[in-house]
Amino acid sequence: MPKIKTNRAVAKRFKKTAKGGLKSAHAFTSHRFHGKTKKQRRHLRGTHVISASNTKKYLKLLK
Repeated sequence: MPKIKTNRAVAKRFKKTAKGGLKSAHAFTSHRFHGKTKKQRRHLRGTHVISASNTKKYLKLLK
């Protein structure tokens, strides 16, 4: 059996957490900030943890 290749698109976008979850950057942060409030922009900074239902799907692609 050949080895399963890692999906490179997923590997570039997600990082594993210590407990086995996934974290990624927020969407809607590349342009058009004049239409967003300061509060929205502040909350879009940093990373967030992916939901459990999606984590399962993406972890399969990371193997």
